[in-house]
Amino acid sequence: MDGAETAHSAAARIGDVLSPRRWKLWAQRPGLIAYCLLIELVAVAATVATAGRATRVRDVVILAGLAGLAILQAELGRQIERVRRLVSDTPHINMTSVWTFAGVLLLPPALVTALVAILYLHLGTRSLYRIRRAPLFRVVFNAALVVVTCHVAAAVLARSGVPSMYAALDAGWAGVIVIAIVTATYFVVGALITVPGLTVKKRSFRTLFGGLGDNLLEVATLCLGVLTALTLATLPALALMIVPPLLVLHRAVLVKQLEIAATTDEKTGLFNTTGWHSLATRELHRAQRLPQASFGVLMVDLDRFKRINDQYGHLGGDAVLRAVAGTIKGAVRDYDSVGRFGGEEFVVLLPDIRETDVRTVAERVREAVAGLSVEITDGSRAKVIDGLSASIGVATYPAAGAALDRLLQAADKALYSAKSSGRNKVVCIADVG
Repeated sequence: MDGAETAHSAAARIGDVLSPRRWKLWAQRPGLIAYCLLIELVAVAATVATAGRATRVRDVVILAGLAGLAILQAELGRQIERVRRLVSDTPHINMTSVWTFAGVLLLPPALVTALVAILYLHLGTRSLYRIRRAPLFRVVFNAALVVVTCHVAAAVLARSGVPSMYAALDAGWAGVIVIAIVTATYFVVGALITVPGLTVKKRSFRTLFGGLGDNLLEVATLCLGVLTALTLATLPALALMIVPPLLVLHRAVLVKQLEIAATTDEKTGLFNTTGWHSLATRELHRAQRLPQASFGVLMVDLDRFKRINDQYGHLGGDAVLRAVAGTIKGAVRDYDSVGRFGGEEFVVLLPDIRETDVRTVAERVREAVAGLSVEITDGSRAKVIDGLSASIGVATYPAAGAALDRLLQAADKALYSAKSSGRNKVVCIADVG
């Protein structure tokens, strides 16, 4: 996209911003619209309620310093953050907490709101020039969430008897405890008030609140926020030294998330072929070292899936695949590994299981799929896709083979037998002549 096209595109987006009737907020579900407006109202009310507090020249200087450092970090890490957001499913966890939490510890609450507004105005301006931009309502809503989180943390700080980082320096261990409590408050409130605003239904606990790595990132950014506030309260010139380690942390997190993304099927969230093979190979090596060890492999194939695509379209088919993926995961143990092998075929690794129990698990999966109903929206109408079924082939180590390829071939052969003998059934390789 050249400069003229970029400018034209940005102008069109500005036109959308200035025309309330064209805001994408109104296209969201009613509950999300109401929640967005509620959070924004609370953010405005909290800011107005605290706007009368005295502001010193030092506060304005710190506000300018935090805003400058935040924009510098955002510009230097812009490409990293863009990629991180593409592979991360936890949008409320980001690097801005370093600066906003430092603001909570140093500034009057109204100036913290000003800091958040500056950061998200910068983000929103940047977004105007992106092809894949964030909707305006989402930028404003995220900013309001951060404002509310900051005001709650600031309220806890104000009522603690240690109202700022400056007071904490004089309070000794009492100050340390208060800062730790305020940090925990910011962390918990930020996660809890974000969840109702997530637009994807039926998320798991992990995707709602993030995995261990996501939350450790948030804790790390809050800790850096404490160190930033401490530095600005004592030796302000050293605050610039926060930026390099923050960028390194940002890049390290991205590398880990890319590793996860490389082994994850984008459509279903299950392991892809590469990720599942890697886990299955490790399980095979472990089983080969242990006498009497066994594990099972299930090949699961949805019956007549082409009819679903033909009748409901590929988006309907994708909804079915996601629902079936979740159903299979729910029918097996937490430490079993479910992968998608492409199309409508899934594979399940069942470690530490007796051969007689593998069929039981496979039947449980088959029954769960058969009882599944998937609701989709076709324009303004809701439709339900039901009558699903799956054929499952079963193979067990070491009876069906001592190599992973042999096990997969055996499970696939059993699956073919299930499909050719009527579908919607479980067949073990031992039953195939």
